[in-house]
Amino acid sequence: MDISRITPRVFISSWPRPGEAVHLREQGIRLVISMTTREPLSEFCVEPLEWLHLPTIDSPLTPIPLEALRRGVLAALPVLAEGHGVLCHCREGRHRSVAMACSILIAQGCTAASAVELVKRRRAVADPGAFWIRPRIRKFERAWLAGWRDEAAVPEAALESECAGPYG
Repeated sequence: MDISRITPRVFISSWPRPGEAVHLREQGIRLVISMTTREPLSEFCVEPLEWLHLPTIDSPLTPIPLEALRRGVLAALPVLAEGHGVLCHCREGRHRSVAMACSILIAQGCTAASAVELVKRRRAVADPGAFWIRPRIRKFERAWLAGWRDEAAVPEAALESECAGPYG
């Protein structure tokens, strides 16, 4: 399976293939955030896995909506606070999933720069520096730091930074 562990509980991959849901469960992953326009395979919609479909297009002409990043982050934080894993995926695991994973790390206290560097170190094919991706990550950081979140929906334990320690 093409999956990269970015932190102990945040993962990035390309489109999951049939039969890989078992592997995700074994890794402790409970939430799959899909940034593709494809519908999920049924095996990825069986508990304990939850599938969040945030259809986006990987194109400089159609930037990832910040609201999609926000929705993904707000879904991921409670799962992370419970000690489970979150998988962000897109077609190749290079752009959209990387932007989502960086946004999750930002919500946990990383700077955009440290999140980008961490993802680049942990996933060789990641390209967070793409001219249409990096500005979205930075814009999400600015919005998040300005208080753009539902405070009640963000468990305190989820805000512990994963940028420190051996992964930082």
